[in-house]
Amino acid sequence: MSVHAPLARARLGRGLSPVRPQSNIPGHLNCRSTSLSLFPRQPDRVAIVTGGTDGIGYCTAKHLARLGMHVVIVEFLYCDLASMSSIRQFVQKFKMKNIPLHVLVNNAGVMMVPQRETKDGFEEHFGLNYLGHFLLTNLLLDTLRASGSPGCSARVVTVSSATHYVGQLDLEDLQGSGSYSPHAAYAQSKLALVLFTYRLQRLLAAQGSPVTANVVDPGVVDTDLYRHVFWGTRLVKRALGWLLFKTPDEGAWTSVYAAVAPELEGVGGRYLYNEKETKSLKVTYDQKLQQQLWTKSCQMTGIADGSPEGISG
Repeated sequence: MSVHAPLARARLGRGLSPVRPQSNIPGHLNCRSTSLSLFPRQPDRVAIVTGGTDGIGYCTAKHLARLGMHVVIVEFLYCDLASMSSIRQFVQKFKMKNIPLHVLVNNAGVMMVPQRETKDGFEEHFGLNYLGHFLLTNLLLDTLRASGSPGCSARVVTVSSATHYVGQLDLEDLQGSGSYSPHAAYAQSKLALVLFTYRLQRLLAAQGSPVTANVVDPGVVDTDLYRHVFWGTRLVKRALGWLLFKTPDEGAWTSVYAAVAPELEGVGGRYLYNEKETKSLKVTYDQKLQQQLWTKSCQMTGIADGSPEGISG
């Protein structure tokens, strides 16, 4: 069991959010009562957790390591998710280790930062939270496919937020250059992650790959990402955070559940909250929009769109 030195200059970010629809699917665990002992041991399995040096990412990595996983935390097998070249260098270094990859947790992010750009000129929320993980996942897909097997799939777990429910995706202005709003930019990046996950799962299923992709919502979690939000929100967080916010440990549970739960073997394309399948925003199920975002993302990150025929829309 080992937790490697960190990766991700960005930390994990979650959002304040509207009321989400609740699932009525029975038989799942509540995150506040879940125990690691309920999950099977994970010997000889390897995971990458982005943003694993703090908050939810750190707790996710810690719990996976306690289950016996070899966990690579993204920051010092260095990867700057705001830099496409850094992501490519990280993937190259990881593949040189010649080890498998069974779980990829796309967790890192920034939240409601002032308007600024990544090293590649992308608006930071969209470039780091979404495009960085889009590229990282695509570059690691061959390793994930080779590591998975029938009955023991590799898993991609992507952390979104209930903030996606108020997000809007502007395919003509993904950079928010028209009028910038930190909250809108953050919400758009989290919406994009849901669309990406659903599209990825459709492509994986069409190819018969032993890899699944699910998206998780950790809830409202007490992390230092709130340093950029409105001062009144920060005041409420300081005064009532213990009552209104989950701890990072509690926020990590759904990611851990998606990474290891036996009942999710071979199951993908789910939006999970408190270890339950929940409906995401209606527009996220629009397959044409999923495909359009995927195609634009391939163009922006400089990778080939490998979508097979019949999965074009």
